[in-house]
Amino acid sequence: MSNLIGFTSNYADNSTEAGFQFTFYCDTCREGYKTRFTESRTYGKKKFFKGLGDMIGVVAQIAGQSGLGSSLERGADAISAKFTGMSPEWHKEHEASFELAQNEAKGHFKRCPKCNKWHCEACWNEQTGLCVADAPRENVEVAAARAQKMMKDIGAAADGTAVFAGKVDVRQTICAKCGKPAGEGKFCGNCGASLVVPKCPKCGALNQQGANFCAECGGKL
Repeated sequence: MSNLIGFTSNYADNSTEAGFQFTFYCDTCREGYKTRFTESRTYGKKKFFKGLGDMIGVVAQIAGQSGLGSSLERGADAISAKFTGMSPEWHKEHEASFELAQNEAKGHFKRCPKCNKWHCEACWNEQTGLCVADAPRENVEVAAARAQKMMKDIGAAADGTAVFAGKVDVRQTICAKCGKPAGEGKFCGNCGASLVVPKCPKCGALNQQGANFCAECGGKL
């Protein structure tokens, strides 16, 4: 397999002054692979000369304002200026590290010969040698089609089920004693009369409020 292309649209540069690291992304799912961190050699030198500058400062304090101390301080300042920012040496290291990072990422991506994009293992169909966008996995498609058919059947069964669609009239209980809406409790909200439906003690039939005799057997209520 040829080297990975430059990933001009699907990589992130995580490099810093201290070193180099890159994250390459799958063109399908955008999942990423981060390469190993490589420390910059120029950064290591910069840390060395920074330490040297700190040591020179201590020597200068001991030496006072002698000619030797002033000369060493000027030399340290020149070295520090040389390694300030991203030097040309750092940029050369960056380019070399990027090439190595591409080779490292090569084992985690495959290039589809149909769409020419790079894909991770999860988005690659090993059976066809193509990405799943161009060649979906058969078992996945069968499972998805089965689930869609099941949902369609459930919807059809629900559509064929008789569902009550009538209009419900809202009615209020009228108190038999005061003739006003009595509310929803056991007693009238206006006069306090009982709203319990009278039950015939003889035949057990339920009768209307205020009835004196049972409508079924004529027994006294």
